[in-house]
Amino acid sequence: MSAARQVILDTETTGLEWRQGDRVIEIGCVELMGRKLTGRHFHRYLNPERAIAAGAQAVHGLTDEFLADKPKFAEIVDEFLEFVAGAELIIHNAPFDVGFLDHELSLLDREPLKAGVDNIVDTLKMAREMRPGKKNSLDALCGEFGVDNSGRQLHGALLDAELLAEVYLGMTRGQESLMMDLEMGAAEVAALAIGERPPIRVLAASADELAEHERVLAEIDKESKGKTLWRALLAEA
Repeated sequence: MSAARQVILDTETTGLEWRQGDRVIEIGCVELMGRKLTGRHFHRYLNPERAIAAGAQAVHGLTDEFLADKPKFAEIVDEFLEFVAGAELIIHNAPFDVGFLDHELSLLDREPLKAGVDNIVDTLKMAREMRPGKKNSLDALCGEFGVDNSGRQLHGALLDAELLAEVYLGMTRGQESLMMDLEMGAAEVAALAIGERPPIRVLAASADELAEHERVLAEIDKESKGKTLWRALLAEA
């Protein structure tokens, strides 16, 4: 059974190989609680103290000039570790991101990422088991599970984490009935068994939660250059 709190994580880097000195330049995380996005997120651009490879820049569009005044990993490490602490991490191609983050942590004499989290799930491995022989990139999985990725012209850690959250929920949708059974009381389960529906429990968001949710949506909208699905639907309403 997965942890109640899950963090979907993505990074962007200066290149493909931390063993050759490549560094993390962006970290994006979004939080799930009980399979629902909470609106809480962690997002930082980082100064890698080295040049970005041309091939990597073509993927994410981040430049040396843009990152020059951004904080170094050492300056945000405590905030990052606090955000992911105790959570189950959901990462697409986890060995890549974890390898880079563990390298960053090792440079500061910190423990590996797995020491502070509940578990690490690799959605690329999951997808390959579910869809053997098929393409299992994030874009391919968005198509498979009906996730709108039209705003993803370039890779971006926060946007990709948000997309992966929706993909992950689609990939694991069959777990919802099991979670419901475990969370419901015996009387509620018995009522369902004989065709009765228990009262719907409504949890209203607070004003602060709604404000934070709007702030996150605005940031994701900015990252996708105004091409997010919810803005288009609101415009049509």
